Amino acid sequence: MANWPFRQGVHEIADGIYGYIQPDGTWGWSNAGLVTSAGQTLLIDTLMSVPLTRDMLAAFARLPGGERIDMVMNTHANPDHFFGNGVVEGAEIIATAKTRHEMEGFNPQALANLSANWENMGEAGEFLFETMGRYFDFSGVDELALPTRTFDSALTLKIGDKTVELTDLGPAHTESDTIAHVLEDRTVFTGDLMFNEGHPIVWAGPFENWIAACDHIIALDPQVVVPGHGPICDVENVHTMKGYFEHLRREARGRFEAGMDWREAARDIPIKEYAHWTDSERVVANVFSLYKGWDPNLPHAPPPVLFAEMNRYRKEHHAKHGCGHAH
Repeated sequence: MANWPFRQGVHEIADGIYGYIQPDGTWGWSNAGLVTSAGQTLLIDTLMSVPLTRDMLAAFARLPGGERIDMVMNTHANPDHFFGNGVVEGAEIIATAKTRHEMEGFNPQALANLSANWENMGEAGEFLFETMGRYFDFSGVDELALPTRTFDSALTLKIGDKTVELTDLGPAHTESDTIAHVLEDRTVFTGDLMFNEGHPIVWAGPFENWIAACDHIIALDPQVVVPGHGPICDVENVHTMKGYFEHLRREARGRFEAGMDWREAARDIPIKEYAHWTDSERVVANVFSLYKGWDPNLPHAPPPVLFAEMNRYRKEHHAKHGCGHAH
């Protein structure tokens, strides 16, 4: 499985095609991309904060044709893929209508206040502070810059001489997950439909959609895959992630049928093959998603509940293995 070097900053993929990579790829440390051709530019995703997005734009400005961004395309509605939109002055912002709707539900002040308020938010607050609050500067995102142009399921963009096909393969990770396929360069920017060397997290589901999304990406036969998190890779890694979902689904099903609680099942399922992947606590949210699909009457677990459960898992895991998060 060919991973590119996992180093911070710009990676040239092809003529006018670049990935912007942020190790270590864990919570909030997302990737982005740039397509530039014949004087036109498309930025694929912005980053978690204003300072991080400014650094990225400064790096892209040093590239031929990268000094001005004409269009921004957001793959989905997680803060680490759109909170920096407002920094990209004068650009048209493109996303699906569902993504825009989901973005509208975010309150940037809640994250900005995290460092001051997390202790009042219980275990969910502790988890959010430990994974993101202590690492990101959320100041400057007073108002969200939302998409100015929306589409439903697919949109083809011409960026100079390059064709970029946008396709919504969600709901899976979120309510809407769009990939950007640069046809001429056989490169796919997956957003968070691909976590490389890290556990994915199923916020929306169902699992079947995400497995189908993996199949869709594999069928495109790309040479280069730029994941939402983790190092740039090839299509083999998409097969690996599909295998992860199938493994989890298979293992969870037997435990569900045996009457095991989802919290217990998440701890019981063997994930040895994926032991080197980051953010193993996400298995808790993923198993809940499966259980909820099989039993619609299962009590709802909103994000704060899942964050608290992941916090518990993380503490148990770290106590057992003595490993900590370091960025």
